[in-house]
Amino acid sequence: MLHPETPNTGHAAVPLADTLPLEERDRWLLMYRQMLTIRIFEEHVNELYLAAKMPGLAHLYSGEEAVAVGVCATLRRTDYITSTHRGHGHCIAKGASLDRMYAELLGKAAGYCRGKGGSMHIADQDTGNLGANAIVGGSAGIATGAAMSSKMRGTDQVAACFFGDGALGQGLLYEVMNMAALWKLPVIYVCENNQYTEYTPYTETTAGSIRERAKAFGILTEEVDGQDVRAVYATAQRLVERARRGEGPAFLHCTTYRYYGHHVGDIQRSYYRSKEEEGYWKTQRDPLQLLSSWMIKQQLAEASVFEQIGREVRAEVEAGVQFALDAPFPEPGEVDQHVYA
Repeated sequence: MLHPETPNTGHAAVPLADTLPLEERDRWLLMYRQMLTIRIFEEHVNELYLAAKMPGLAHLYSGEEAVAVGVCATLRRTDYITSTHRGHGHCIAKGASLDRMYAELLGKAAGYCRGKGGSMHIADQDTGNLGANAIVGGSAGIATGAAMSSKMRGTDQVAACFFGDGALGQGLLYEVMNMAALWKLPVIYVCENNQYTEYTPYTETTAGSIRERAKAFGILTEEVDGQDVRAVYATAQRLVERARRGEGPAFLHCTTYRYYGHHVGDIQRSYYRSKEEEGYWKTQRDPLQLLSSWMIKQQLAEASVFEQIGREVRAEVEAGVQFALDAPFPEPGEVDQHVYA
């Protein structure tokens, strides 16, 4: 859910009434802010790893921000999401705080899971985040179960299940999509196709058409440019409202791209993708540039507005990092707490 407060965004070049209603302009600026927050958050995650201040690995979401932000902007705080091993963007887009996120990554007691989950297992019940999951496709059952719970309790809550193209090789996904279709469960399956299943092009691991796989269950299927947050938002909004009305699940296929390697240690990527390819996506298909350029062209905001947002976001992220660095580790006696057999 986007934060209800509107940032200080300066002034528009023309009267807003002549373009979009005020709330529309603010919505795009909030989405830009959230995407930039995710981008800068991930930059600092990479720096923490390179400085040996973060234990373990992390899978960065940079380049895919429009998917998480566009989908979560259509959800209420009480709606559910499930995430993946590349889940920082989903958590932040659904409302997670940066300081507790960083604390979790650094294994600190102030983290969302008191430092025990780390990068790939962040959960936040207060914002409807049922958790990231290191198992490929592992959260599909959780999201579908949450949607089933919503229907049984008679609420209008919706669940959004984020997963990568690699999850299309997991049988669990098809089992729960079958159930969701039969029982008309309010769940949106969001496939983030970032072109690679770890180090292999998805075309070499996924036979046939991704869309046709979901269609085989009679599930409404849409395909969208995952770099265009406006397109993601418009399509997701329609699917979420449909699910909220009790009309069943949907499958949203988002074409996107990860700027970094499979994980922070994946530095030499030339053996599976070229520098030219990476450069194209970063310069021609960047979600932040696409949105800011459109807003400037439509005279909804000036370049100075985005510069100001950038300064504010960097300060917020840096404060979150410092909080985590200063936070204490959990007491050794907690090692057997919150552990289930």
